[in-house]
Amino acid sequence: MTDTGPHSSNVLDPLSLFRLDGQVAIVTGASSGLGERFARVLGAMGANVVVAARRLDRLEALAAELPGSLAVQADLSIAEDRERLVSETLERFGRVDVLVNNAGIGSAVRIEDETLEQFQFAMEVNVTALWHLSKLCGESMVAAGSGSIINVASMLGHVASAPVKQMHYCASKGAVINMTRELAAQWGRKGVRVNALSPGWFKSEMTGDMDTDESSQAFVKANALLPRMGNADELDGALLLLASRAGGYMTGHSLLVDGGWTAR
Repeated sequence: MTDTGPHSSNVLDPLSLFRLDGQVAIVTGASSGLGERFARVLGAMGANVVVAARRLDRLEALAAELPGSLAVQADLSIAEDRERLVSETLERFGRVDVLVNNAGIGSAVRIEDETLEQFQFAMEVNVTALWHLSKLCGESMVAAGSGSIINVASMLGHVASAPVKQMHYCASKGAVINMTRELAAQWGRKGVRVNALSPGWFKSEMTGDMDTDESSQAFVKANALLPRMGNADELDGALLLLASRAGGYMTGHSLLVDGGWTAR
């Protein structure tokens, strides 16, 4: 029997649910690491990608490889730069369909040695900037009645980082996860989905040489149920699920991709 129901095309071609053709996506922290990968993945699925970070040379090189993209130099710790990022996006494309709040900072430091300035700066970049960009992009999303915001959190927003000591990072990522829930609650009936993507240990600038350091690798293998760090492409599916129609009934969720770290 042929399926002729209202969702038959989705059933027959489920991969089409992940397409983002013609949509506009902003990715912050896109000059390297996971952010660069996220931009490439969204672009490969048809989105026009706005890549934002401080290092303009890297952004322009990336944008040259992504048809229809736009590079915007922005320091996400500065409110005026956040406002300019969104205004330039709207001026160029007239809309924002997907916002990937990826930019973030963190380092290992005992709380006894952590300064108030360090903590405040981490909260500005990891929390306030996400709140501000969500607010700025949310205005056009609410007006359109659709949109997806993906806040890149961390498994360390769910659990402590021991024996690594990084109070500012854990506190900020925990805040991101609950901010995600609250935004989802406020905007769900207005057509805007808000979710968090919470990776475990992946190679990035922030994790430095963990992938080659013997003690770091022993630490990961002893604590992850899948005893290794994640590969960059193992976040692709989660990102696209949250960004696209494939995850159209998901909101307020923190999607853990952590090799089973938090399941222990």
